Amino acid sequence: MTQAMAPSKVDVSVIVVNYNTAHLLKGMRDALTASSEGLSIELIIVDNASRDDSADVLRRDFDDATVILNDKNVGFGRANNQGLAHAHGRHVLLLNTDAFVAPDTLMKTVQYMDAHPDCGILGVRLVGRDGVLQPCCRYFPTPWNLFLNRTGLHSLFPGIRLVDDMHWDHASVRECDWVVGCYFFIRREVVDQVGLFDPRYFLYSEEVDLCRAAKSFGWKVVFFPKTTVVHIGGESAKSDSHLTPGRQISALQIESELLYFRKNHGFGGLLAALALSTLGDIMDVVKGIVKRRGVIASAARKHLALYWSSAVQTRLGLRSTR
Repeated sequence: MTQAMAPSKVDVSVIVVNYNTAHLLKGMRDALTASSEGLSIELIIVDNASRDDSADVLRRDFDDATVILNDKNVGFGRANNQGLAHAHGRHVLLLNTDAFVAPDTLMKTVQYMDAHPDCGILGVRLVGRDGVLQPCCRYFPTPWNLFLNRTGLHSLFPGIRLVDDMHWDHASVRECDWVVGCYFFIRREVVDQVGLFDPRYFLYSEEVDLCRAAKSFGWKVVFFPKTTVVHIGGESAKSDSHLTPGRQISALQIESELLYFRKNHGFGGLLAALALSTLGDIMDVVKGIVKRRGVIASAARKHLALYWSSAVQTRLGLRSTR
């Protein structure tokens, strides 16, 4: 890793939030080092009170980085905000520990940003460990497009943009609404103008909200497929019994969704989200009963209870519970 230089000479400040992924840290940094040739890079790692040996690994093997060790898990957005306070780069890269850059990734994304001063946020082509393309060029969620996607009724409304559209080659540079936070390249001027993440989001929706804010100031959000990042996904959740896929993750997703809709679509948007989500749950309950598939009906009832419970706890999307 190139040592951080004087503030004016740092090309990219790389902020990494770690939570129980000590086994990924070396691979993430090695890939980053191989990709940083010709650039001045500073690495900032925020550990969210990991329960594995992450703290020991960071103390022992990452003396070339700025390391912040939290005594509790403050969430993804807030931890990135902590890292930003130590960033001096003219660009900021938010990078997941389970995202492995290609040797050309940093240089190509820096070159694109430098050549396109109207581009405020950049995302790249993402694939899984198996090489399968992941959603990485996305449209903003709305209560309506989420409902249509969930119920399968989107085929009746061909003009509606769903959050993920995978029916194109993903080989062309194009503007989009938002890009995924595992490789989130943002111009420093955007951060200075808009800020980074709204601290009310503990996990999920924070990058959607930030892209929306950046676009409202006239910045472009761009999907750049000329380099590829391998994104494993879900490593932090798998490592922690408190964040296993299921009720806890669903609760975090629902809370962030409600906060996002209330903030960006107002009270009417929040009510629409509640109404359409409830309708979707009722449809699934009926479907489960008719088809005698109790699993579907049971899951829908649990989701309905969780959604309304989150609505109450967040005071209809006005505050975070974490």
